[in-house]
Amino acid sequence: MKPQIFALITAIAWGVGGYFEKKGLHAGNLSPQLGITIRTFIAFLILAIVSFPQWKTIGQAGVKSLSMMVIGGGVIAGSVGMLCFYAAIKGAPLSRVMPIAFTSPLFGAVAGILLGGESFSLKTAIGMLMTVGGIVILTVG
Repeated sequence: MKPQIFALITAIAWGVGGYFEKKGLHAGNLSPQLGITIRTFIAFLILAIVSFPQWKTIGQAGVKSLSMMVIGGGVIAGSVGMLCFYAAIKGAPLSRVMPIAFTSPLFGAVAGILLGGESFSLKTAIGMLMTVGGIVILTVG
């Protein structure tokens, strides 16, 4: 399957998942911290099963690779990002939170350009401006 299809499925899963997460937080009067713990626990179980055949490659990855996964995925995105996302969806309408929260491609592109040596073009600049413009339109007012 093409990467763009996987990206679209990701967007659908995160958008629809966010709806159910918000509903669950409110229906159970759960704290954002407990909500993200439940989400992460279930995801961990599923991902542990799916990734089991690849576990043997962890030893080959090296300290630098694993450190980047732990810091970037576990601490920054998995903990700080998700705790803030859950606090946001508990406190505001999805139509206000999701457009802002999912500006992540904008920050990913900036990180890729500044830290990863990816190319910056007029097309990239226009796309980034359109992203910011769309967020402003959806969230102001």
